[in-house]
Amino acid sequence: MKGLLKNAAIVISTASVLAVSATMAAAQNVPQRGTDASYVGGGVSVGVTHDGQPGNSGTFGGNIQGRLAIPNVPVSARGAVLFGSETSAIMPIVSYDIPVADNVNVYVGGGYSFVERDGKFTPLGNRNAPVVTVGGEAQLGSNIVVYGDGKWGINAYQNSQGDALSFQAGMGYRF
Repeated sequence: MKGLLKNAAIVISTASVLAVSATMAAAQNVPQRGTDASYVGGGVSVGVTHDGQPGNSGTFGGNIQGRLAIPNVPVSARGAVLFGSETSAIMPIVSYDIPVADNVNVYVGGGYSFVERDGKFTPLGNRNAPVVTVGGEAQLGSNIVVYGDGKWGINAYQNSQGDALSFQAGMGYRF
């Protein structure tokens, strides 16, 4: 329970910072465009939690992430694959996107993590689980997007009530 509260506090704190940022941007009465970029990219992924069992620790790996922007609505379809040395977690995600500056969005979303080899570790746990994500993305030039986010896997470990938390960063190509 203590781990759950700690992870929830981190996610809530991050969401609060993003909400304040969005509110401050809106208060300036400057039209915000954000970015409408659809992209696919890759980068690093770091799992900062573990299942509480002796000898298990967080997992370092990589990510492949993408966004399909839906025209005229602040919603996007996203996909992520987080992989470590043992297996991968595949996540379809729907997000709500908030423009905070020209070519910059923050987002919050939810989806589900499907672990390819149940019981093997990924940066986001070792079993299928609901996922909440909070992140940001910025378009650099006409074709490059940088992104970073945190993902919270709810009850994402076998034989444990523990939640998983991972952080991702990467660069994508706009299509």
